[in-house]
Amino acid sequence: MEHLAISQLSSRSEMTPSRSVQDVREVAPPVPTSKRGSAVNLLSGGGIVSAVQEHENETAEIVIVCEPQGTSLMMGGLHPRASLYERPVNLDAAKSAHAEFRQVMREAGVKVLTVREILSYGVMNHMGARVELEEMAMTALTYSLDEGVELSELREQDQQYLSDEYKRDVLQHMSILQLIDSIMINPTVHISPSYRDTGLSASYTFQPLSNLVYTRDQQITTCKGIVMGRLRSSQRQLEVEVMKFCFRKLGLPVLGEIDEPGFLEGGDYFAAGEDLALVGVGLRSNIEACEQLMNRDWLGTDRLAVVRDDFEQHQDRMHLDCVFSILGDKCCIMLEEMLGAESKTRRLVDEYSRHPATGKYELSREKIEFSQYMREEGYHIIPIKPEHQLLYGCNVLNLGNSRIISVNADTARQIVRDPHFHGDVQVIDYSPITSMYGAVHCSSQVVRRMPSSLKDKLVQDAIKRKKFSSQSPE
Repeated sequence: MEHLAISQLSSRSEMTPSRSVQDVREVAPPVPTSKRGSAVNLLSGGGIVSAVQEHENETAEIVIVCEPQGTSLMMGGLHPRASLYERPVNLDAAKSAHAEFRQVMREAGVKVLTVREILSYGVMNHMGARVELEEMAMTALTYSLDEGVELSELREQDQQYLSDEYKRDVLQHMSILQLIDSIMINPTVHISPSYRDTGLSASYTFQPLSNLVYTRDQQITTCKGIVMGRLRSSQRQLEVEVMKFCFRKLGLPVLGEIDEPGFLEGGDYFAAGEDLALVGVGLRSNIEACEQLMNRDWLGTDRLAVVRDDFEQHQDRMHLDCVFSILGDKCCIMLEEMLGAESKTRRLVDEYSRHPATGKYELSREKIEFSQYMREEGYHIIPIKPEHQLLYGCNVLNLGNSRIISVNADTARQIVRDPHFHGDVQVIDYSPITSMYGAVHCSSQVVRRMPSSLKDKLVQDAIKRKKFSSQSPE
């Protein structure tokens, strides 16, 4: 039964368990599930859970993260710049910082799941889950002849060691940790004849998923569900397949995937209600992806605001969540130096609205300065200084009802002092993670927030039950 896999995560697994195992113990009851050992129970205890995010200020219920551990992160740290990192990385410090981040979310009532836990769930006790993980590893591990070597140079009896049959046998003997590490480092084994010993020698190249700690980017979660993105950096594209595997194992449907020539990264997406979504385009995401979102009806909103970065496109402000975030129903933060029509780094908004007759999106307004647009939407803007933005002041995570996690104390003080902010901010030391070029919004994928309409219904039902109970005779 599926509940047997819980002990695998906490005591029998070869993997180092994260503290988010606490979530697994709380939500996974002893009920049987499919022969494949799906991880649906991690979400709901066997019931059906949908992915939905209507507004950044709605209560976050389920968040998926990826712990900074394993060989892939070690490899990324060998050359930070080429691995898309900002600074050198201390992996032990990064693990501790990320553990605190997960703990803060759990204490706020959020169900936190890690990529490695999802991948390993059920594998020890369910052959179906084991086979699925092996198949994923099959796509990650490559055997090839070394450059300049012809197949005829190998002895006939050695040629089988390049085959899928041999590779499958190798994977079947691997531990769970080995399988997951193989997926995370995407190794290629280059084979050449040695003419001695076993007859073969090997050299290795790797394509490690050293940026998967930032689980925001591989997909977006809209009013209608999950849409897989297409990442601008080719070395990150394999991350999309890993996250898609996790969603399938969790039983969370994927609406679809962005196709070429579209590029979409989750750091450019913000949910602003049932009526409005925002997507930043520029250095990473592009208008072609926005067109696919609209044409395929994946947004679930009546309007899409395309926030154009036409004048800057700088790595330090690569995504919309580097310069902007939503703190409340009508309160946001925004990089101060890009405010106003005269700013040299201003963002411009093109708004697309559904036609009432056809249901198709059409350009309704264009080239509106971003801060003007947000004020017209009723938002109060808290301007963030450039020096604080560079310390990831804008990259906050809203857990709902204006409960904010921030990584910059100066920004946090500015937010709580503003009379238009009615919430709470908790600051954590996340500098070991920000060294990899992202903060708490970047390193979290909220796959479910409590929709306001459902929350209102639950409140009304509770009021009715209380009223009925008080009227009932003793």
